[in-house]
Amino acid sequence: MEQRALGQFRVGAIGVGCMNLSHAYGQPPARADAARLLLHALDLGVNHFDTAALYGFGANEELVGEVLGAHRSRFTLVSKCGMQGVPGPDGAKRRVIDGRPETIRQTCEDALRRLRTDVIDLYYLHRWDKAVPIEDSVGAMAELKRAGKIRAIGLSEVSAATLRRAHSVHPIAAVQSEYSLWSRHPELGVLEACRELGAALVAFSPVGRGFLAGAIPDARAAAALAPGDLRRAMPRFQGEHLAANLRWLAAYEALAKEAGCTPAQLALAWLLQKAPHIVPIPGTTKVAHLEENLAAAEVTLPADLVGRVEALVNADTVSGGRYAPATQAEIDTETYPSGL
Repeated sequence: MEQRALGQFRVGAIGVGCMNLSHAYGQPPARADAARLLLHALDLGVNHFDTAALYGFGANEELVGEVLGAHRSRFTLVSKCGMQGVPGPDGAKRRVIDGRPETIRQTCEDALRRLRTDVIDLYYLHRWDKAVPIEDSVGAMAELKRAGKIRAIGLSEVSAATLRRAHSVHPIAAVQSEYSLWSRHPELGVLEACRELGAALVAFSPVGRGFLAGAIPDARAAAALAPGDLRRAMPRFQGEHLAANLRWLAAYEALAKEAGCTPAQLALAWLLQKAPHIVPIPGTTKVAHLEENLAAAEVTLPADLVGRVEALVNADTVSGGRYAPATQAEIDTETYPSGL
């Protein structure tokens, strides 16, 4: 596979986001199946695995450490701090955003233990805690780098302005943000800022949380999502927004057929051709989908077809915001009026 820059590292043009194996989309797969997928990805040449303290409230880091720890030299290990689970009054863990330096230091120590390593290659601030100056959070991460606990610093879901503030404290190797045909907000500033600063733009949910892969072909499929599936709370998968998005889905699938690839591969190939500093990290729980995603690196899209895809799926044609308003308020990205 083509290799791209991720800070000082060279990684495959398509990496693997590990969240799905422990978090966010209903009941996760059995541990043996999750381990099988990770090892198969490694065997296929994947050398970029992305996890976080939040995913499964530490369970995903434990999974990655247990399964891939013995192969540590073969891949770039990425994790995140600044958003994790803490026990609530009833003892159950709840999600919190906490970018205080002391929390970042402790989260890193916990991550190193769970990941069974002495250093994390790229460590992101998962969300900017707006109660803490970005300079303070990045300063704490710079201390971790000087101590040899991490090798590079990243940010997640931030604006170009926040990226530049952080970069003035310490060079930022990568910005991770949702980016796909139906989530185009990085094009409002941060994609270009990353290029100027020499940072990678790591695209999570590059196939639209499954929508661009055909996983939600109709309203019944959306209604059948598991109770713990975060898409149930996302406007794009609800009511009139979902109906509006389904109206262009068949035309999108027809363009994929014309390109000689699957709908998921069309979405990934579009990202790869958009700019050389973009690195998608699709997640999946199925080996067949993993293989399908990685094969997108071999797809070349004609310029005229790219134009037709972009005319079909864009900020004017996609209906609904990425998140519910309360969640969107926690994020520091630029947005179109439509919420893309």
